[in-house]
Amino acid sequence: WTVARTYIVSGIEHILFGFDHLLFVASLMLIVRDWRMLVKTVTAFTVAHSITLTFATLGWATLPSAPVEVMIAFSIVLVGAEIIRMERGETSLTITWPWIVAFVFGLLHGFGFAGVLVEFGLPRGDIPLALFSFNVGVELGQLMFIAAILAIVAVAKRLFTIPRQAVIACAYGIGMVAAFWGVERLDAMLRAVG
Repeated sequence: WTVARTYIVSGIEHILFGFDHLLFVASLMLIVRDWRMLVKTVTAFTVAHSITLTFATLGWATLPSAPVEVMIAFSIVLVGAEIIRMERGETSLTITWPWIVAFVFGLLHGFGFAGVLVEFGLPRGDIPLALFSFNVGVELGQLMFIAAILAIVAVAKRLFTIPRQAVIACAYGIGMVAAFWGVERLDAMLRAVG
């Protein structure tokens, strides 16, 4: 129980302080307006990052962390751009089938989660339990974040009419923050190489 509790808490903390992952989930929520599709999209993201988290943690597949972090930032920029396309009435793969995009980028985000878990360490005798518990923690944290966003939006809608431009402003804000992270991470990666 100690191992399970420790790794669940670690997973929750990682997602709640992993602002890039939260921003990705928030951007998906701006694209997906139907709750059934939201469940499908979040499930696809969960399944995908669970796969690569497991593979990377067990050493079956690895990617260098610096390029992964750069690509995570730019995945958020891409989804931010797709929100704007959707608001303009355009369509794309991301808008039509957001769960496919969530799955593909979820594979990438799983490598990011794995880097944190490897740094945290795994108990030799309880690796499957620790890995499972960390993943459960990440999912619990993600669900808490989604519930908080939905609650905030529901309260805001009761208090005032949310203008359509708010979605576009959020998309630009998400894109700018993610682009800054991407450039910052790319700069750090190139400095480390050079």
